[in-house]
Amino acid sequence: FSLLVEMSSSNTNTARGPSASAPAAATLAASDTLLTVHSVDLLKSKDGPNRREHRTDAYFSDKLIIRRGQTFQMWIEFSRPFNPKSDNLQLQLKLEPIFSSSTGIHISVPLVDVLEDGRWEMKIVEQKDKRVRLAVNTLPTASIGCYKVTVESFSPKGKLLFPCTPNDVYLLFNPWCEDDAVYLDNEAERKEYILNSMGRIYYGTEKQIGTRTWNFAQFEQDILEACLFILERGQVAMTEWRDPVIVSRMVSALVNSNDDYGVLMGNWKDSYEGGTSPTAWSGSGDILRQYYKSSGKPVKFAQCWVYAGVTNSVLRCLGIPTRCVTNFSSAHDTDLSLTTDIYIDEKLEVIKDKTSDSLWNFHVWNESWMTRPDLPAGYGGWQVVDATPQEPSQGSYRCGPTSVSAVRKGQVELKFDTPFVFAEVNSDRIYWQKKPDGSFSQVNVEKNSIGQSISTKAVGSDARVDITHLYKYPEGSEEERIAVERASRFGSKPTLYPSPTGNDVSVEIVMDGAGPRIGGDAKLSIVLKNKSSSQRTASLLYEVMVMYYTGVLKTTVKKDQIPLTLKPQETKTIPWTLQYKEYMSHLVDQGALMLAVTGRVNETRQILATQFNFRLRTPDLIITPQGDAVVGKELTVKITFQNPLSQVLRNVLFRIEGLGMQSIRKIAYGDVDKLATVTLTEKFVPTVAGSQKLLASMDCRLLTQVHGVADLVVKPK
Repeated sequence: FSLLVEMSSSNTNTARGPSASAPAAATLAASDTLLTVHSVDLLKSKDGPNRREHRTDAYFSDKLIIRRGQTFQMWIEFSRPFNPKSDNLQLQLKLEPIFSSSTGIHISVPLVDVLEDGRWEMKIVEQKDKRVRLAVNTLPTASIGCYKVTVESFSPKGKLLFPCTPNDVYLLFNPWCEDDAVYLDNEAERKEYILNSMGRIYYGTEKQIGTRTWNFAQFEQDILEACLFILERGQVAMTEWRDPVIVSRMVSALVNSNDDYGVLMGNWKDSYEGGTSPTAWSGSGDILRQYYKSSGKPVKFAQCWVYAGVTNSVLRCLGIPTRCVTNFSSAHDTDLSLTTDIYIDEKLEVIKDKTSDSLWNFHVWNESWMTRPDLPAGYGGWQVVDATPQEPSQGSYRCGPTSVSAVRKGQVELKFDTPFVFAEVNSDRIYWQKKPDGSFSQVNVEKNSIGQSISTKAVGSDARVDITHLYKYPEGSEEERIAVERASRFGSKPTLYPSPTGNDVSVEIVMDGAGPRIGGDAKLSIVLKNKSSSQRTASLLYEVMVMYYTGVLKTTVKKDQIPLTLKPQETKTIPWTLQYKEYMSHLVDQGALMLAVTGRVNETRQILATQFNFRLRTPDLIITPQGDAVVGKELTVKITFQNPLSQVLRNVLFRIEGLGMQSIRKIAYGDVDKLATVTLTEKFVPTVAGSQKLLASMDCRLLTQVHGVADLVVKPK
């Protein structure tokens, strides 16, 4: 016979089976021959051997969290000593959807004498009176998720079931296990790409790279539950949750809310009414908790670095090694022509509504590490996963996983979304001029301007590492030429263009040092070279435009013409200034501007065309701890900010996180006078010893992208 009983040390819990059988079970439990489970100890404490060996001791949770393909231990206490000759045991593990009706997974784990790798099995490793200690083997290809555990005990008298509620077991991907598809063989990289909860995200332009620290918060309270809740929203069978290719593709769709009520709602406009400005976030914890606690209401608002920060958190939390990557001068090729096209009219002015391909100053995506058994050999390793909703892929806004080595080799026919990623880092920028008959002719090609300074945080330090070489071969090399030719066979238009003759004048825009600061004048130089032995004359037209970091132009701030005469072999530098009063009322987020210079050389009819993106740098928040940081002891921290603008900042809000806090602290400061300095004094009680970061960001309509970070070493009590 079979009964379902639930025993606990206090015996206050009711049985989960039919109520009539409960008294019978209690009577039978007294019998010596029936093997009743009295209690189960999953050894789930943070500092216990399971969580330490599985490297899950950082999760702020008292549940058993383990990694697949690795053994875990548990104790079972029975009503009498276990007799290996006549008794038997089995574990039943169930992965069942909580929020949807899709089918779950049921696993039976048998008791064996010798454990073998690659199987669900368990063996008794210790027996003490009525208690046994089990070592349980998990499968390195098992679906991740939250499993319910039931112990089945068999004796000559029959079988009993003991559900271990509420002791759920969380099973994650395991980069430490050689048989797991996410196996990474370098311990320093595993520490960085799985266990580090702080990272850096790069923004700006390739000549002015900005850095912000991001709190991935993957171990904070409720974050693991939130990540599994997101997976359930994906409506993908739980049997597919074993595959990092499918899981990462799901996450790239579910982190944006475009077609599936995902986590974040994008906003690239000027107003963030009813939400948080994307530049004000400094971590993912707040976002994921808001989404989870509202049962899946999209959080407002995001732009690319917020999508990437949250994607990084979700994938690291689930056990997939992941990093944030920034591509500068990132092409958004809307027609998959593998070129970025700029159209100018007869007067050499940019035709704004015809230019639909945009060149983003920077774009942040993720890379995740995994094998790709669905591709030919050699395309595993880093894969691009991008949750920013740019173009639909197979009917849903998502991108990836895209093999970085397929991008490098121009193998754009390999899935997923390789042509799109290839174009983001490889397009040529082509200038087309309108002819009197309405058609367009190509007047200038800028090679190697797209996909610059591709950056990620270094392993084990806060330095920036340039990984452009992973995405493309050196410009001009034979391998690079072959990769681009191979890719262009799949493009929507040919990429071999006749180039115009008589190119003996060059134009370039140059910036000194780190570039202009917001609140000051912007100074650049236009450098022209005449490489011929004859005089050249031209009229240059310049136009400076305010733009969103996505390359979408908002408005023209200033434009003018400069007459020009160049002697043979002469190089001429023309200083160019944009005053604060000229741009102050036009700025949008990120303070991005573009200077476009066009012209025609009178003697040769050569068209000159170039564009230069730059940004107005913002001040940092300066965070200064007063005294030593000690666990359990109050720490005073000063946060200082100086308003660089001759304008009042209204409704300023400061957000602070990190230092082991499980939530964000918000300080509504109010107005900051023009050019004024603000000092906040805040108190914190550190809870965790070791190296910690404290992050602060400012939320203000008029001045965005203001943030700061302090590194602290917290001493133990």
